[in-house]
Amino acid sequence: MKIEVGCPNPAMPATLEAFRVLFNQLDKGNLHKLPAVYSEDIQFQDPLGAVEGLDALTHYFAGAYSNVISCQFVFEDAVVQDSSATIPWVMLLRHKRIRGGREIQVAGISHVAVKCGKICYHRDYFDAGQLLYENLPVIGRVVRWVKGYAG
Repeated sequence: MKIEVGCPNPAMPATLEAFRVLFNQLDKGNLHKLPAVYSEDIQFQDPLGAVEGLDALTHYFAGAYSNVISCQFVFEDAVVQDSSATIPWVMLLRHKRIRGGREIQVAGISHVAVKCGKICYHRDYFDAGQLLYENLPVIGRVVRWVKGYAG
């Protein structure tokens, strides 16, 4: 389930498993579960925004999940080095405002750092165009055409 490089951190396996479980249960109605995985001083960033602190992260996710119908992640093996890990994933998302609620898939990777058994740094890397722009009615056709033409 993981590849370790460097000195093993005994908290990593349990923390990464809690992270995986959280993101496959998370929705707008259970954001109270965030403190079980994230530290109070969490620094979070993705292509759509950045926040610092658990309260700000909770608020950010409340907005992000407000129109989500369902969201599941297929996680691949984590690469762990000391207190950091990268975790590739594919997000299976159904959102009220994206493609009429039909499922879309977005590939990405999370880079996390763990301190005292909790995630203190979390940065997601994914193609925001794949998530948003390709799935908008008019712009989406243009973006998909350009990607097809260029590829």
